[in-house]
Amino acid sequence: MPTEPALFSPTTIGTIEVANRIAMAPLTRSRADKNGVHSHLAVEYYRQRASAGLIVTEATNISRQGRGYAFTPGIYNEAHVAAWRRVTDAVHEAGGKIVCQLWHVGRMSHSSLQENGQPPVAPSAIQAGELVFLETSTQDRPSMPRALETDEIPKLVDDYRNAARCAQEAGFDGVEVHSANCYLLEQFLRDSTNKRTDQYGGSIENRTRFPIEAITAVAEIWGGDRVGVRLSPITRAVGDTPLDSDPQALYGYYAERLGKLGMAYLHCIEGQTRGDNAASAFDFKALHASFGGKYIANNSYSREMAIEAVESGHADMVAFGRPFISNPDLVERLRRNAPLSDADPTKFYGGGAEGYTDYDSLDA
Repeated sequence: MPTEPALFSPTTIGTIEVANRIAMAPLTRSRADKNGVHSHLAVEYYRQRASAGLIVTEATNISRQGRGYAFTPGIYNEAHVAAWRRVTDAVHEAGGKIVCQLWHVGRMSHSSLQENGQPPVAPSAIQAGELVFLETSTQDRPSMPRALETDEIPKLVDDYRNAARCAQEAGFDGVEVHSANCYLLEQFLRDSTNKRTDQYGGSIENRTRFPIEAITAVAEIWGGDRVGVRLSPITRAVGDTPLDSDPQALYGYYAERLGKLGMAYLHCIEGQTRGDNAASAFDFKALHASFGGKYIANNSYSREMAIEAVESGHADMVAFGRPFISNPDLVERLRRNAPLSDADPTKFYGGGAEGYTDYDSLDA
């Protein structure tokens, strides 16, 4: 009898024991209320997908200031904790593991989404491109951000610490710090969006300083072995954000620093977000080696690619995003090599149960 691929075998990510090597990638669905509080629909949505070895939640705002898109959830007050607690209880009852992705969008926001119409914040006053979704069901270009003052950085670190503590109270198995997709932490990392002249700008060491401070604060709450970090070294589309002038040096140094902090895992988008896999366009193996710990590979992986990534030692887990939207039982479908259902992209963001919790499992 043939041996089942290692993709479907259990392992440990940090100190999180997972039933298989298939992760559910974070997927923004914009179905929280105006205050960032999830409804019962989110409970069912995540429960349906609990067969994933590890669920990484949709990106979740660490503060009101961190919010950049309408109807995205938060994890910084008691109402958020209570709503997420219902989700984590449901996932655990179904035998799953779930971590909360901590998010601050930085310059990718609009003043109408900020408290009292304030401008969004960023390392430098450079306006982003693309469009953001507003509460009025319209879209607009992000507002011109203001550059953060040096003495504001400790408050941001405290926001990450508070969100980590709230995630712990909500019953998560760990957290993932969103340091990818050209949002706040990556805006500090890249020399294309960070033009600061203080200790948070200039050299690679300086540009990684705030991200490391934020992640260290999160690890103080959780312990590093339950904290993952997401990176996207060659993603440029989000907000029309140019790449760093030397991505290999920047992210290699960053990964090495994260490894010394004892993080649970590194989660890398191997290419352009929402694009084809482009693992050959950047030396992700060197990044993995610099980190020295567990590695989750992500970006348009097929079943065959995922099996090979784990078998070869390239990855300890493989994350799937969009396939989990329309295939709540994706792990079983991949195990059986069964056909996958297609998702309706018009139902990705906002709305109710349709296109969210109404996709059938294989045996339904």
